[in-house]
Amino acid sequence: MNSDLIFILDAGGTGFKFSAVKDYKEIIEPFTIPSAAPTLEEVLQKLIDGFHRCEELCGCKARAISFCFPGPADYPNGIIGDLPNLPTFRGGVALKQMLENEFNVPVFINNDGDLFVYGEALGGLLPQVNDMLERQGNPKRYKNLFGVTLGTGFGGGVVINKVLLNGDNSAGGEIWCSRNCLYPETIAEESVSIRGVRRVYAREAGIEFDKAPQPYEIFKIAQGDMKGSKKAALKAWDELSTVLADVIGNGLRITDGLVVIGGGLSGAWPVFMPLLIKKLNEPYSVNGNNIPRMETEAFNLEDINDCLRFAEKSGKMVTVPFSDQQVWYDHTKRVGVGITKLGTSSAVAIGAYAYAMNQLG
Repeated sequence: MNSDLIFILDAGGTGFKFSAVKDYKEIIEPFTIPSAAPTLEEVLQKLIDGFHRCEELCGCKARAISFCFPGPADYPNGIIGDLPNLPTFRGGVALKQMLENEFNVPVFINNDGDLFVYGEALGGLLPQVNDMLERQGNPKRYKNLFGVTLGTGFGGGVVINKVLLNGDNSAGGEIWCSRNCLYPETIAEESVSIRGVRRVYAREAGIEFDKAPQPYEIFKIAQGDMKGSKKAALKAWDELSTVLADVIGNGLRITDGLVVIGGGLSGAWPVFMPLLIKKLNEPYSVNGNNIPRMETEAFNLEDINDCLRFAEKSGKMVTVPFSDQQVWYDHTKRVGVGITKLGTSSAVAIGAYAYAMNQLG
């Protein structure tokens, strides 16, 4: 057994992606096993076979197994509930105990959004932004990170001062079921997801959903690099950014830190990020009066000019009353929004590794 080796799994509705991490670095080439199978027993056997293959590739046992798995779930106890994307999971599956019985090592399971944000907080966007501020001579440092993943679903997570927020019911950061501000009868995920982007494009282009392009193609159409309805493509990304801004804005009112975006749709940031930042900074209008959407100003960390303004040192020295003493005062309140720096899958792996090592003490 290697005391610093952790086997990792990024589990999704279509595939199980296995890896192995040591000293915060992946030491094997990740491999994927399709997750679909007609019975629960066959799905579980794929998980067992995948971790045994990790043992073969590494030539030794791991100190622990740590991975993300779709919810709803009781993550501390490792019991998986009824899953929409893995229909064989029904009635509560004791996944943690099953794997501990098989491999005789501790097993830790968490949400993919949580582990993604944890990885970015420890080795991705958060430390990179603080390094940039230090280089610019700005004394400001960020400790809190709110993250979202945009893909088949809409995930999220929160890290406060390097501590992952799990919540008392394994539901911390579960923003996918936030109210959809454009369609209040449904949830945010219906607009912030692959199906949401395709649905809006199909509606605006006057075609059936099944004939709608995939999001990457809709992104290229919006940029004018591919044939299609540019108007429909822009509308699709506009609706995603509108709903995403509403959810992120609500989250920032609580976390008051940086925001990192990952997932398959994050690659379309050149189209949706400017819209997202604009909507985050747009005020509300109440009886003709503008009310700030947030107490903070949001900056696009992927835009060089916005990034420079974000990192710029501001503030002044003020005199302490009844003394000659002076203290630093910065009245500006800034939050930055950026795209994953590690890559979503690698961030999840690093987050899973760190979570396991932390649990092991």
